Amino acid sequence: MNAHQSKVFCIGFQKTGTTSMNKALSLLGYRVKSVFGRDLTLESLSEQYVRHGLEIAAGYDAVEDMPWPLLFRELDSRFPGSKFILTVRDTNSWFNSIADHFGTAPDVMQQLTYGADAPYPVGHETRYRGVYEAHNEIVREYFADRPSDLLQMDLATGHGWAELGSFLNRTDTPEGPFIRANSKEERESLSYRLKRKVQRMKQLLPQR
Repeated sequence: MNAHQSKVFCIGFQKTGTTSMNKALSLLGYRVKSVFGRDLTLESLSEQYVRHGLEIAAGYDAVEDMPWPLLFRELDSRFPGSKFILTVRDTNSWFNSIADHFGTAPDVMQQLTYGADAPYPVGHETRYRGVYEAHNEIVREYFADRPSDLLQMDLATGHGWAELGSFLNRTDTPEGPFIRANSKEERESLSYRLKRKVQRMKQLLPQR
């Protein structure tokens, strides 16, 4: 990344195109940090994620995935002049995707985001939908007077390189379709399913 360019914080929830944004920003030369803190207990994560996140963000050009959306205000305060990207999708489509992805596997990041009593999406649809929609609206209201600092991208409607390049003032974005990563088809591949099984087994190990 050019030293004079702003940091980029992707603050859309999981399953809104965050992995695609990671790959797109990486292609443009940004050093991108994804999820952090999933190896912690809920108590430790709740106590540390803001402080730890700000420390981590200082060493990267861009971030995406959880729990970054939960500390967008702190990121804005700590790194003035940064750019924020809110990836969104239709709520029904989003919930179906996150339910398909996580099922009933308990996840500490889901507890941090949706509540300790909602560790997975299945059976907690009302909570998940409400938190998702509220977050998007809060972000829009927060940046209402600073439209040049926030880009909303809905990849399902065709948003892609043109919007991203214009927002970041980049003239070197590729032509053609935007990157589509972590799709349902990709997740159904054998290699992906094996990777997810290993990740879930690690979650059952004693946590710090």
